[in-house]
Amino acid sequence: MKRSIRFFTVSALAAGIAACGGGSDGSGSTGTVSFDVTDAPAMEFSSVTVTFTGISLKPQDGEWVEFSFDEPKTWDLLDLQGGVSEPLITDEEVPAGPYSELRLLVDTGGSYVELEAEPGIEKSLAVPSGQQSGLKLKGEFLVAADTTTDFTIDFDVKKSIVNPQGTSLADYLLKPSLRLVNNLEVGSISGEVDYVTLSQTRANDADLADCATGYEGAVYIYEGINATPTDINVNSEEAGPLMAVPVADDDYDGIYTYTAAFLTAGEYTISYSCQLDDNETDDGLDFEGTQNVTVVANTNVEADPIPLLP
Repeated sequence: MKRSIRFFTVSALAAGIAACGGGSDGSGSTGTVSFDVTDAPAMEFSSVTVTFTGISLKPQDGEWVEFSFDEPKTWDLLDLQGGVSEPLITDEEVPAGPYSELRLLVDTGGSYVELEAEPGIEKSLAVPSGQQSGLKLKGEFLVAADTTTDFTIDFDVKKSIVNPQGTSLADYLLKPSLRLVNNLEVGSISGEVDYVTLSQTRANDADLADCATGYEGAVYIYEGINATPTDINVNSEEAGPLMAVPVADDDYDGIYTYTAAFLTAGEYTISYSCQLDDNETDDGLDFEGTQNVTVVANTNVEADPIPLLP
């Protein structure tokens, strides 16, 4: 069952998993948890299909709690965008208290990618040797006692899929960039982009770089206010955008829209570029419509239309 970020109801259906493990906060209390998976959008792939076989949680002062799925869960992560997610586990009882790490177990034999430039051709996807025990996400999170805590794991495909350039037996490597959010603490940003006007303006102005052919652009999301827009450069140590969300005319009515979901409540800077981000070099994209947006938990915030009005 796919879920929408703010208005979903936790499913009461059985998750089809078996659990083992232990550990607690020392009081013997328990809580229940649900973990979903979603994807921050990528632009060069037409499909990123990943097969999950389990999830493990590490209490700060206890043993791993492991959930192995009776049947693998396979999804094209590119379907899980704009606030859509899929359940990994639902309403499972675990020790209450702080946790320090989680791991996602992946079957690479059932995982592959397809490129926009090569439709219908499946490229193999492998996990680096250091990740064989599971795709790791380190960082503290809290399971409250005697209640249900819902989390979402944001699986950033654009930062997670790496081309090994002939140094691996697989076509691509899965070196995950994961972000964990508590669903009670997140909201979303949505808005419109006048792509047609922007692209025509650039085509008619010799001083402006043209928009990329066949690409409507993306809205880049940065943490904090007044951030300087930059591209996504996975080889840079500098902080880049939290995500880049492609705009699209989904209803074919000439209105190009976007939604950036599962954002923790707080201050953000957003900006738009119609130029293709090559993900490897910092050639400097041209950005428009830069603005500050405050995200409120359990709320969709409408950003100002791009380009900004005078």
